Amino acid sequence: MTQIPPTEPQEESLGALVATATDHISTLVRAEIELAKTELRFDAKRVGVAGGLFGAAAFMGHLCLILLSFAIAYALIGLGIWPWAAFLIVTGFYLLVAGILAFIGMRRLKGMTWMKGTLRSLKTIKSGESELAPAAPASAGQIGAHREPVSEPVRPTP
Repeated sequence: MTQIPPTEPQEESLGALVATATDHISTLVRAEIELAKTELRFDAKRVGVAGGLFGAAAFMGHLCLILLSFAIAYALIGLGIWPWAAFLIVTGFYLLVAGILAFIGMRRLKGMTWMKGTLRSLKTIKSGESELAPAAPASAGQIGAHREPVSEPVRPTP
């Protein structure tokens, strides 16, 4: 950073003031960029380590689920169920849970808007039309018809 010796405000020209301000701004911007890069590197390392730990935890949880499945199947065998039937019951339970989860996931996907507003806006920008111009003039009955009425708050009577 270059240092400009302090002078009396009356002696500095406008050009010197602009040069000083430009120097200070560029130094500030460089320092902010360096700080952002340092923080990003630090955060990226933390996210990487955390992701690895989450992956290891998920793997260990999966192993526990497999062992629990065998334990349930052998418990059913201990109750007198044929071995093939016990493992079939455990498998059927997991298939049922997977089916329910898939059904819930599909229901969630049906509610997505798939960025309809953004796509419409991009098409409008691409075609050069104004989005603000209505296709047909609205009548007095149509203006505000899409809005829900505001209900008055219920106040307790004294």
